[in-house]
Amino acid sequence: MLPELFIQQLKQSCDMERIVSGYLPLKKKGRYLVGLCPFHSEKSPSFYVYPQNQSFYCFGCGAGGDVITFIRRIENLEYMEAVKLLADRCGLELPMDSDQSDARSMLKKRVLEINRESARFFHSCLMSEQGRQAYEYLISRGRDRKTIRHFGLGYAPAGWDGLLNHLRAKGFSDNDMLEANVVTKGKYGPHDRFSNRVIFPIIDLRGNVVAFGGRALDDKGAKYLNSSDTPVFKKSKTLFALNFAKTSKRPGLILAEGYMDVIAIHQAGFDNAVATLGTALTEEQARLISQYAERVVLAYDSDGPGQAATKRAMNIFDEVGVKVSVLSMTGAKDPDEFIKKYGAERFAMLLDNSRNPVEFELSKLRTTYDTAQADGKVGYLKEACKLFAGIRNPVEREVYITQTANELAISPQAIKAQIENLDKRESYRQRKQQRADTNIYIGRMAAAKDDLQRRTNLRYAMAEEGVLFCLMKNPDSYPQVSSRVSEQDFVTDINRQLYLALSQRLEQGQTVEMIDLSSQLSPELMGRISAIMATAPSQRCDEQTLGDYIARLIEHRSVKTEREVAQMDDNDLGEYVKQLAAKKNRRS
Repeated sequence: MLPELFIQQLKQSCDMERIVSGYLPLKKKGRYLVGLCPFHSEKSPSFYVYPQNQSFYCFGCGAGGDVITFIRRIENLEYMEAVKLLADRCGLELPMDSDQSDARSMLKKRVLEINRESARFFHSCLMSEQGRQAYEYLISRGRDRKTIRHFGLGYAPAGWDGLLNHLRAKGFSDNDMLEANVVTKGKYGPHDRFSNRVIFPIIDLRGNVVAFGGRALDDKGAKYLNSSDTPVFKKSKTLFALNFAKTSKRPGLILAEGYMDVIAIHQAGFDNAVATLGTALTEEQARLISQYAERVVLAYDSDGPGQAATKRAMNIFDEVGVKVSVLSMTGAKDPDEFIKKYGAERFAMLLDNSRNPVEFELSKLRTTYDTAQADGKVGYLKEACKLFAGIRNPVEREVYITQTANELAISPQAIKAQIENLDKRESYRQRKQQRADTNIYIGRMAAAKDDLQRRTNLRYAMAEEGVLFCLMKNPDSYPQVSSRVSEQDFVTDINRQLYLALSQRLEQGQTVEMIDLSSQLSPELMGRISAIMATAPSQRCDEQTLGDYIARLIEHRSVKTEREVAQMDDNDLGEYVKQLAAKKNRRS
C-alpha cells in the first residue's frame, strides 16, 4: 500500500473543483458547486461538490466520495490506477514500487503490454508480404499509407497460432493472453482470436491499446469481430478514435457506425469523428461524448437499421444533454461511400446542412406522406403534432408550428388545437400511471406490514447515520459508542460495514478524516460517507444528541430480541434463559 502521508499530499494537491470541472461544468451555489451528474441521466442538477471537505455527492444516484473515488468512477479505474493518474496530473511522483502490492493493477499492466505487442505484430504483418491481400483491400477502399500508419492498422495472418507463438516468444504467459482476449481457448488449447482479418486497434484516452476489431477477408465467420471485455476494456464505455478526436480543433464530434467510416472521415480532413464498436450507442458512451462535446452530428448509415439507430441515439443524447444534428446522405449508404463518390468538400457541405432532430423527423414524414392529398396531409400533421408536443422550448415550438402551417396552407390555430389535445392525453396518461404506481406502492407496503426490518428501517437507519456522523465529526466519542453499541445493532448493511471500518481505525488510533479513508474503503462506502457528511451544516453532534442516537439503536435491539423470543420453542427459550443467567453471574 502507498504511505498514508503520500495519499494526504495527493488529495491536498488535487483540488476537487479543478479535477471535476475537467469532466463537467459546475455552477456556484452558496458554499457548494453543482452540476449534472456524470454517473446517471438527469436534467436537473443533483451532483454537489463540497470544496470545504474536498468531496462530492449526488443526491440522485448516491455516488459520492473524495477526488480518488471520483476519478475511479469516471475513468473506470482501480484504486492504484486512479492514484497514478492524479499524481501525473498534479505533478507528484509515486513512491517507489508502490504498484507491486496491487495484483489487479499488475494484471492490467501485463494486458496492456500484450495489447501493445500484438498491435506491433499485426501492423508488421500488414506491411509484409503475407499481408499483401489485406493491404490491397485497404488501398481499394481508399485508405492511403499515411492513414494506415496513423491508425496503426494491421493484419491477423490466416491460421490460428501466429500471434500466440509470437507472444510466447516474447515471454507472455497463455493465461495473460487469455485475459487480454487476443487468444481464446479451444478444444486443443489456446489459439489466436483473430485470423485472416484486417485489424483495427482500439486506443483509450491515455494512448493505450485496449482492444482490437477485425474485418474478415473471406466468408468464414462473422464479417466483424471485436475483443470481448477485458480488465482494461469495456465495450459499452469506449469509442473508436476518441483518442484522436478529443484534441481536434473542430467544433463538436461526428458519430459514425463503423471503423471504416471514421477512418474515411479523418482521412478527408475531419479529425473529430468517432464510432461505437459494432454495437448500438450506450448511455455510458453518450456521457463520455458529453465530456468532450456539447454537440454531435450523427452520421449513421442511410438504410433502415441506420435510421432506427439514429432515432435511438437522438433520444439517448437528449437524456444526457448533448445537442444533436443528423446528416442526410443521398446517393450513398454511409460516409465512407459518400466521401469516395463526392469528395471532402461535399461532405463538409453535408455537415454544414445537418438537420436537428425535429427537421430530421419532418423530412422522413415528407417522404412517407403525400401532402398534396387530403388524407396524406392529415397523416403528416398528426405525426408532426406529436413531434411538436415534445418540444419543451415554447419559442422553438411556435417556429415549427408557423412553418408547418405555411407549408401546408392551414391555420396555426388548428395545429395548436391538435397539440393541446395531445398534451391533455399525455397528462391523463401520466396521472393514470401515477395512480397505478401508487397502488403498487400501497400493495408493497401492505405486504411488508409485518416485516420488522422494513417497518423500522427508516427510523433506525437515521439513528445509525447520526452515530456515524458523530464518529466522523468527533472521534473522541468512540468510547461512548463502542461501550454501548456493536455492529449487530445496525439495521442497514452498508451502515454496518461503515461502522466496522471506522471502529477498526479508531481502535488502532488512526484518524477517520475523509482524506484518509479512500484507500481503505470501497467507492460505495465512500459514497455513503459523503451522503452522511453532506448533512453536516444542519446536524448536531453534542453528547445528548449522540446519546439519543445510541438509545434508539438499543431500543431496536430490545424490539428485535422480543420478536426472537416470541418465536422460540420451549427448548430454545430454556437455553436463552440459561444464557441470560450466565451473563448476570459474570457481571456480579
